[in-house]
Amino acid sequence: MSSLTLALRGTRSHRVHSPTHSSPSSAMASECAHLSRLAGLSPPKLSQSVHREECTQCFDDQDSAAGIDVCLSCFNGGCLSEERHHARMHAKKTGHTFALNVKRKLKPASSKRDNNEEPPSKMAKLAIVEEREEDNYEHITTFKCWECASTSGAGRELPELSGNTKVQELVREVMNALSSARQSEVKAWEEEITACEHTLMLEQSAVEPIEASGLAHCQKCDLKENLWLCLTCGSLGCGRQQFGGTGGNGHGLEHFQESLHPVSVKLGTITPEGNADIYCYLCNDAKLDLDLAAHLHTFGINVSTQTKTEKSMTELQIEHNLKFDFSLTDEEGKALQPVFGPGLTGLSNLGNSCYMASVTQVLFALPAFQTRYYPTAAHHWQTCPEPLPATCLECQMHKLADGLLSGRYSVPRTTPSENPLTHESPTSVFQEGIRPASFKAIIGKGHAEFATMRQQDAEEFLSHLLTVLRQNSKRRGLRLEEESTEVFRFGMEQRLQCGDCKRVRYRVDSQDSISVPVSAKETGKDMDGKILYEDVELTKALDAVTANEALEYQCPSCNKTVIAVKWVRARISTFPQTLVIHAKKFQLVNWVPTKLDIPLILPTGDELVLDSYLGQGLQPGETEFPDDSAVSSEPSFNEVAMGQLEAMGFSQIRCKKALLATGNNDPETAMEWLFAHMEDSDIDDPLPSGGQTTVNKAEPSAEQVSMLVDMGFTQAQAKKALRETDENAERAVEWLFSHPDDTGEESAASAPAAAPTHPGGSATLPARYRLKAFVSHKGPSVHSGHYVAHIKTNKGWVLFNDEKVVRADEESVRELKKLAYLYVFERV
Repeated sequence: MSSLTLALRGTRSHRVHSPTHSSPSSAMASECAHLSRLAGLSPPKLSQSVHREECTQCFDDQDSAAGIDVCLSCFNGGCLSEERHHARMHAKKTGHTFALNVKRKLKPASSKRDNNEEPPSKMAKLAIVEEREEDNYEHITTFKCWECASTSGAGRELPELSGNTKVQELVREVMNALSSARQSEVKAWEEEITACEHTLMLEQSAVEPIEASGLAHCQKCDLKENLWLCLTCGSLGCGRQQFGGTGGNGHGLEHFQESLHPVSVKLGTITPEGNADIYCYLCNDAKLDLDLAAHLHTFGINVSTQTKTEKSMTELQIEHNLKFDFSLTDEEGKALQPVFGPGLTGLSNLGNSCYMASVTQVLFALPAFQTRYYPTAAHHWQTCPEPLPATCLECQMHKLADGLLSGRYSVPRTTPSENPLTHESPTSVFQEGIRPASFKAIIGKGHAEFATMRQQDAEEFLSHLLTVLRQNSKRRGLRLEEESTEVFRFGMEQRLQCGDCKRVRYRVDSQDSISVPVSAKETGKDMDGKILYEDVELTKALDAVTANEALEYQCPSCNKTVIAVKWVRARISTFPQTLVIHAKKFQLVNWVPTKLDIPLILPTGDELVLDSYLGQGLQPGETEFPDDSAVSSEPSFNEVAMGQLEAMGFSQIRCKKALLATGNNDPETAMEWLFAHMEDSDIDDPLPSGGQTTVNKAEPSAEQVSMLVDMGFTQAQAKKALRETDENAERAVEWLFSHPDDTGEESAASAPAAAPTHPGGSATLPARYRLKAFVSHKGPSVHSGHYVAHIKTNKGWVLFNDEKVVRADEESVRELKKLAYLYVFERV
């Protein structure tokens, strides 16, 4: 067992309920006829989730008067409220006999902390603070049998078994095991930093040990902190300014651009154990250097004598995100008024989860999601066939709908003490907010980014969530009209015309949002040195999406490369019920994704009329390209490389496969591949449709994908088109127009049901929309900062800032609308 496991499974403060009148345990226990089943109970395994903090079907928790019943067979958590009683429902469904009731009580303030002890600091690093819970709370546990009758119908309590050795051990294991919420947090906080080819194959120049004076400050300026040492030549440069103003003039990056030396280490983060911040500029990511001690020894730096003096990049990022907060005061400095009730429930921040909270609040403000998940919650709780609600997406969506819309949990905080992590005042009238931990776990499961606790992009999360919900609906066999995500779907018409023969090709893609470019001239800087930009009208940004674009194109009719004119996302063929507009304000600046705070001005009254953007399809007099998708399915091959390989005696099919698998460029690399795959059973099989092999197939470059995305295609479509055409951008465009129904999703072939042929939405006019909500981001980068949502309700504009829900100040709404990241319009 690891030290981490031992630390997390430390002793927890709890006591077992005892009977009022003492009597021999054996006599009392004999009244329960099911004790022979105790032998079949086992403690939870490390891999099992123990749901002792909260009900898996609603947000009633261990702090409620009745507490939570933990099933001792599967460790599901169920509430005992009279109108819901999910614990009883679980016992009836599964036939599981025994449960452990868990109640958490706040300790008196005087017993929580010695007078001389410093209060726990606000979390500023990757630290699990599980051991702090017993400082603030005690747990009362009661053993129960659900098959024994009870007057309350809540199972029979068996406190007399507190002295039973088997029961004692089971209770101890359940209470010391990682709770489900904590287990998901531990997994999510574990940042997967790995080595790369550049750290593994690092070649160092022959250099002398560096004198201490040479490590005192940047070689190009006087900065003495945030210094990065090049592990190739020993050049010392300051880092980039990021994470809220960490000092840096970018001289480390400048050195890389001049020398192409890829790997650097941040001085001040080196520990005696050989850990440190390592950054690979070629990978543009944090990496692991397995030979760091040896690499530093080259420059005369002894790892064992080092002391960590600066915060790591992860620590800085989390600290930066925790500091960010949108103003909760109006223009006169008065505190904004908290609001409570149905549809006004906050979502507690689970650790950089504000992107998820903002998107989720907006979704459940829409009638389609409200009617899909809220009225049917009770019915689903009773009929769900899944044995564990925590692993059922439908259960978690209904749970979330009930939590956000019922008003049950939207009440002022009543705990008469400060929060031990945030030190909020005990006089705060904000609500606690519900913790969407199980929802986050199931939505992020298996996803490289959304399964972590790192800050993510709100627009990307929205797209991911819609995809997951649709896949779930297909598995459950729901009709399209029952699917809440249909309100976002609409058709985008794209047109391609040859500049010579004038033939055209149309295609209609189904999508869920419109990404508009946002760029403007700089007008100066404010008092804090922040760059200011000219205003941009939203309608002008939409016009830019539909503007004509000239590009080189292999015309299938002319059979030559010509200049073609493409209406990039030219027209909307069908209009959605709910229109999401994504303002593309994140751009790469000095290799760093940076947000440009360019004001986007909405039309008068926040109303948008899109009639003029309606597409008309093939027009009279227009002639379409011939259908040549079969002819153009095989990519072109490097003729020189093909000739050299064939001259060596390899068959043409083997030469093609080798070139496709190794980049279609270097005959020597292709020859090595051939020698390594001579015995493959399918080496002489024809190329698959599209001409691509799947062996060692590298992902298309980000630049090529971005180029096609900017032309109006999705990332999945762009990647697949480039893979199918050997990363030939011109042919990728043709492939996309030749495969209008291909969404690019790799899992499409295994989907239980075919994708709908209709793109969604309606072509009826007028197409008038009014702003319903907008999601704002504060901070310099997609990887940091803070998201909030503003939603128009019957109470006016309401600001959802994690668990804080307040009536928004009208003036701040006017200003924040200009700088929003996602705009959500409802069709009028």
